[in-house]
Amino acid sequence: MSKGKLQKFAEMETFPNVFQYPFAVLKEQGFPLKGRWHADYFRNDNPITLELGCGKGEYTVGLARQYPDRNFIGIDIKGARMYTGAKQAVDEGLTNVAFLRTHIEFVEHFFAADEVEQLWLTFSDPQMKNPRKRLTSTYFLNRYRHFLVDGGLIHVKTDSRFLYTYTRLMAEHNHLPMPMLTDDLYASHLPVPPIQTYYEQQWLSWGITIKYLCLQLPREGDLTESGAEIPLDDYRSYHRNKRSSKDTAR
Repeated sequence: MSKGKLQKFAEMETFPNVFQYPFAVLKEQGFPLKGRWHADYFRNDNPITLELGCGKGEYTVGLARQYPDRNFIGIDIKGARMYTGAKQAVDEGLTNVAFLRTHIEFVEHFFAADEVEQLWLTFSDPQMKNPRKRLTSTYFLNRYRHFLVDGGLIHVKTDSRFLYTYTRLMAEHNHLPMPMLTDDLYASHLPVPPIQTYYEQQWLSWGITIKYLCLQLPREGDLTESGAEIPLDDYRSYHRNKRSSKDTAR
C-alpha cells in the first residue's frame, strides 16, 4: 500500500464523520449507531438518505450542501476515495453528512427498520455478467427492505443503458411504482438535484446521455427477476480508463 494511502487512512481515523467497521468486529459487537443515527450522530430527526457506492463522496457532499434539512451517509469500501468527500465535509463544517466504510452487502447491519428514507445509486457498476451483484437486483432490494421505510425511494442515476433498462424492467415486472424515469435526464425537466460528479461530466463530454429513474420499494411482497434479455453496453462504463468507443452517444 502506498504511503499516500496510509496517510489518508490514518487521517480518516481522526475524522468524526467516518465510521470503519471490519465485518469481524461488526459480527461480534454489532454497530452502536444502528437505530441511533438520529439521536447519537446527527442529533436531529431529519430524514436520512444513503448513497451506496459513493466513491469520492462528491454526490453525498453535494446533496448535504443542497439539502441542509436532511441527513446523508455515503457508503463505499474504498477508503482512499472516500477520504476526499469526508475531508471536504469536515473542512466545510457540514454536520448533516457522514461516511461509512463497508461492503454494500453488509449494509443492513448498520441501520434499523425505518431508519432510512431514500437511497441514491449513482453510476453503479452495471455488473452485466453477474445479476446478483447489481445494486438494483432483487437480492439487494430485499436487503434494503430491512431498513428503508415502506415505500421508500430509490434513485438510480447512470450512464449505462443496460443498468437503466434492467432496473426499469425489474420494477415493471414486480409492479413497483416509478414516479420518475427518463433515458435522457438533461433533455427532461425532472426535479433531480443538479449535481454532477467527475465521471458524469466525462460521460456527457463524450456524448453519452445520463439515464435516471426513481422507484418506490414497498415493505411487503415477493420480488422476482424479470428474466428479460437486455442488450449489453458496448463499452465498459465501470472501467473508467478503458473505453471502446468514446465518440458513440448512448
